[in-house]
Formats: sequence, structure tokens, C-alpha cells
Amino acid sequence: MSFVTLGALLVALLVGAPVAAHLLRRRRAEERPFPPARLVPPTPPTARRRSLLEDRALFATRAVSVIALAVLGATPLLRCSHLSLSRRAGASVALAIVVDDSLSMRARPDGAARDGRSIDASSHAPSRFERALTAAHELASGLAPGDAAALVLAGAPARVALASTTNLAAVDEALAAVAPSDRATDIDGALALARDLLRGLPQSDKRIVLLSDLADGTPGAPPISGTPDIATWVPLQELEAAGQDCGIVRADRSGQKARVRVVCTAASTAARGPDVAVAQRDGGADAPPAAGSSAAGASATGASAAAGRSLEVRAGDAVLGKVALDPALRAEELSIDLPAGAPEILIAALTGGDAIAEDDRAPIISAGGPLSIAVVVDPATTHVETGGPPPLEQALSALDLDAQIRPLPSVPEHADELAAHAGLIVDDAPGFTPEVRRSLAAWVERGGVALLTLGQRAAAAPLGAGFEPLVPGVVRWSASPVPGVDPATAGWLGPSAPGLADVAPRGRATLGAEASEGAEVLARWADGAPFLVRRPLGRGVVLFMTLPLGTEESDVALRPAFLSLLDGFVGAARARGGARRLAAGELWTFDGYHDVKVERVRVDRDGAPQGSRSREALPVAEVERRLRVSPPLAGLYELTLDGERSTRVVSVPEREIDLRPRRVAESARAAELGGMAASIDGSPYVALLLLLLLAVELLLRAIGGRQEPAEGQAS
Repeated sequence: MSFVTLGALLVALLVGAPVAAHLLRRRRAEERPFPPARLVPPTPPTARRRSLLEDRALFATRAVSVIALAVLGATPLLRCSHLSLSRRAGASVALAIVVDDSLSMRARPDGAARDGRSIDASSHAPSRFERALTAAHELASGLAPGDAAALVLAGAPARVALASTTNLAAVDEALAAVAPSDRATDIDGALALARDLLRGLPQSDKRIVLLSDLADGTPGAPPISGTPDIATWVPLQELEAAGQDCGIVRADRSGQKARVRVVCTAASTAARGPDVAVAQRDGGADAPPAAGSSAAGASATGASAAAGRSLEVRAGDAVLGKVALDPALRAEELSIDLPAGAPEILIAALTGGDAIAEDDRAPIISAGGPLSIAVVVDPATTHVETGGPPPLEQALSALDLDAQIRPLPSVPEHADELAAHAGLIVDDAPGFTPEVRRSLAAWVERGGVALLTLGQRAAAAPLGAGFEPLVPGVVRWSASPVPGVDPATAGWLGPSAPGLADVAPRGRATLGAEASEGAEVLARWADGAPFLVRRPLGRGVVLFMTLPLGTEESDVALRPAFLSLLDGFVGAARARGGARRLAAGELWTFDGYHDVKVERVRVDRDGAPQGSRSREALPVAEVERRLRVSPPLAGLYELTLDGERSTRVVSVPEREIDLRPRRVAESARAAELGGMAASIDGSPYVALLLLLLLAVELLLRAIGGRQEPAEGQAS
């Protein structure tokens, strides 16, 4: 409250004036008859009552009038503001509200811990997510008939919570259902969805409002801005990410040892100087600090998020192991020895506090190591001139998909040997023997994911070798009649699909029509022939591509679209249960299962289940006849698949701990898009009350004036 506002409200102290006036009011002394007094000459009375408060109704009216005058004087100075759009000439607006429900939005605006403790949910300070949701409600309340609104959530993957509608009541209902999550941030995907929802609407004024902390793990990405036909507004600078955070992104147990990966935010680029900022921008969000910059960053921004903190392994109230964090820690896997007989349920926890308390604890599970991907590649046909491993292995390593690559000389002949792997990639194999085909088919039907590339060797399979039932029909090799892949049919490869439009291979494999029966063609050549096909088999899936990975046939393995292919392949292997650990927001896909139940097991801060309400069931959605579950929160989960139970863990995405915000273009903060507006003006109501009080006072004085002469006559 400003000094001027306080001064205006102090006028209410003048309510003491009516009190003094009523107490000091002089009236005639009360006359009492005394017979002997008739013999004495009359004298003026001197005894008066001065301390009694008379005419209470008139006094109350005057006191309330003084208070109302003080409120009337302060009303123009009081501001109860809300977020509001600026309309162009009063026209209707088509609005898309993008609310970031990712993990980093759980941070408090001051972004810090107090007295070494994390700010928990009991704190009165709202989180950034709560502030963003409040702003979204304020925008929704300002919509008028004729406006259209949509709601998009920016937690990865970006989702549409409400399609464009003119039913304004539905907007409030959709906002009421939005809850915070531990997902990563997908700002670009959310903005793209919002633009798609607004295109084609009749309103000429189309806008996107982004309510986010802008921390999506890519601080060096292009600034956020609008398009010529759809403006983008980033209104609340108070939401911009700041502060420091350490989080646990992985916690595994192997025998008597716990391995925990801890990631901490980098020091502020603004405080560390432009040279460091440029180096990190070139190296990406996970680029390590430049040499000698850690100390400078710590001195410029204060103590780091890891300073003075420790990692503990707990079982209930007992601490089974502890290790101190390096103050300069950026990302490290820490190992803690466990005592003999340690219980099954263990919790890894960070001591102290930071910007986000929700990522300071994680359950520890056994056999939760990286995803195992087996690779069968002939180095002689897929070598690169610069040397090193084949391009396939280099690409998988560069993607850093938390997967363990296991090169194999050949495809195992026994299903038990394949059971240890969640995914299998085979490049241009000369067919499979009947024993290998049976093992592969059994492994895929139990949930395995296989990627087969078909080339000249696959077409020259010896007698008795083949690809049935993985790839039905006969594989043939011939020169490519047309170059390039049609980008319009390769949406599964994402934004990198146009990079395959000019591929000119020396040859390509051709398949019979039976290979596409019951399968989904994910990409086609320019002449319509299948390039990439996905074929379900039992609980698993087989992907096959009609081009090998050899650099002599084509350069597909050296293009960005190949990285998108591998990313989708590893994601499919992980989603089908190949990994016991999944990042929040990713999908579990259950092909071939009929009875699927997924429950989140709630544990308290020390790792013990929270009584009878310790389980929360997640909805199982059926999309294109496939059962899917997307866990939004990190923690421990129990899956029941056709009566078979298993335990899984959902972790926080590593890039979400990077609290460096993206840049915003000046046009996205323009004042003409909107701003804070006063939501109340009580001046007319207070003035009306004053007029009413004045009328009451005049009425009371008139009544009192008639009563006094009557009393005088009676006496």
C-alpha cells in the first residue's frame, strides 16, 4: 500500500469528531420539583450532564459517514488488478490460452528455499503454475459473447485441453481440471497446436497467450514470437524462470549398491558473462560450463544449488547411506553402498532446499538400468571414411536416449538370449533361418520391438532363409525409379521429414502387397511405394525400411530424419515395457493386453506408503485400438497386465531442471496486446451510500428538533 493511499484511509480517524461533539453537547439541566424552592427566588441551573452519549442513531450515522468519506477518498488510489486483453476497436477475439503445466512451473516466484528448507505446498506464496492458472481464469472472465477460446497445455507432449469454442462456461470447466505435473516443457509444440486451433475461425483478431516460465531446456532457441496472422502474447514476466535447482532424475539399485543420477541447474548465463552464454548456447542445454567459469558463476550468483547439500538413501526414518554433493556439480551419477538386509522400498533424497521441492526425492528400484538395444550391423558395409563405429551406433550414442547399445555379431537363435533386450536393429540381413525366425517372432509377440532394414543382401537370401512372419512376402532389389521420399506421408519422422525429399539411392527394396496388409505405412517413396512400415505382431511391433544403412547405397544414415527414426524406435521399445523407468509424460503402450491397470503408489517423504489411500488409479485410454497410459507425475507405479503385476518408476525429465528461460521477442510483450486492468471501482457505490447517510442524518435531526420543543413545553 502506498503512502498516499494510507493517508487517504487515515481520514477515517476523524470518526472521533462526532464522538467529541456528542459528548460535549450541552443541554438544559433536568428539573426536579421541590416544594420549598417556591419560597426562594429562582436562579439559573449550574449542574449539567456532559459525559453521556445521547442520540445514538445520529451519532452512528455521522460516524459511518466519516468512514465512507475516507473510503471514497482512497478508492481511486486502490488497485485490485487482473490480466486483461486489449481489443481492437471492440471486435470479437479468438483466443488460445497456453498454460505450462510442466515440472519447472512448480517453483515459487522467489525461486528459493528459506532457512535451508524447501518451500512446500503449505507456503502461502503461490507457485508459478498457480499464478499462471489464476491469470488464465482472469482472461477467461474477460471474454464476451462472440469470443472464441481454446486451452492448450505446454507440458510435453503438448495437449489440447479444450478445442476452440464459444461456450465460455466450458473454458472455466477446462481450467478447473488442469493440474500440475512433472512433465518436460514443449513450448514450440504447444504454440503450434494453438495456431492450428485458431486458424479458420471467423474472428479477425486471433491471439495466443503463453503463460509459462519459458524454461524448456533450450535457452538458445529462437525468441518466442507470433506470426503475421496470429499474435503471440507473453504477458507475465513474473513467471520467467529463475533460481537454482537440483533434482534426482534416476535412482537404480543393483545388489548392495544404489546408483543415483543428480542434475543441478547451471549458473545464470547473465551473471557468468557473454562468453559463457555463447558457449552454452552453442553446446545446447546440457553443455558443461566452460573451464574456470564455475567459480565465477558461483561468486556472481551466490552459492550453487549443490553447495552444502547431501544425497541420502532412506528406508522409512532410517538413513542407510549418505554422500555429500560437490558444490560445482552439474550432472553426476553418485554411488552409495547399502547395508545387508536393506528393505525393498528405498527412497533417494536430497537434503536442504532449492527452487523445486518435488524433484528432490525419487524411489529406488532394482533392475531399473538403461534400456537395452541390440544392434546387428556388418561394419564392412556400413563403415564411414573417418573411422569409428558404424553410423547406427554413433547415432544412438549421440541421441543420449538413456539406452545401452549392445552390438551383436548375429541375431540370437534362442528366445532366452533375446529376452534381455527391449529392442533389436538388424541392418540388411541375408534372411533368417527358421530357428531364428521362430525366436524373433516369439520375442516380438511378448512385447519386443524390431527394426529391420532391407537391402541387396536381404533380396539375395539363400534357400530356406527369409523374413516370415516378420515381413510377409518376397523382398526384391532394384534400381530406384524415382528419387526422394514424399514428406507429406512421413509425418511420423517429425520436422526432419522434408530432409528425405532429395534422397537418391542407388537402389531400393520392393515388397509385395501382402507386406502392407494389416500394417501402417509410416512413409512412402515419391512414387507411393512403402519406405517405412510398422507392423504389429502380438504385443510387439516390427518396423522395416526398404533401404539399408550402408553409406554406399545412400546417405540416409547421415541425415537428421534417421535420428528421428531411431528416437521413435527407442521410444516404442521403452513404451512397451522394455524399461522399468519412464520419464513423466511419456506413454506406456500395451498392445495385445486386454486387462490393464496402472496405479501410482503414493509414498510419504520417508518412503512409506500413505495408508489406505496410497494408490491412485490412472485412466487407460484406447487410441486406434491400442491401450495407452501417460503418467503425469514422477514416482512409483504398479502395473497389472492381464493379472501379472510389475513395478515401474516414472522419473522427472533431466532437461526440465535447466531453469534458463528462452528469449521473448519485443512484439510478444507489446502493450497493445493487453495488460493489467483495474477490476473494481467502488466510488459510485460509496458516493451513493454517502447520499443515503446524509438523508438519514437530516431525517434524524428533524425528528430530534420536534421532540425538544415538546419536552420544553411539557416541563
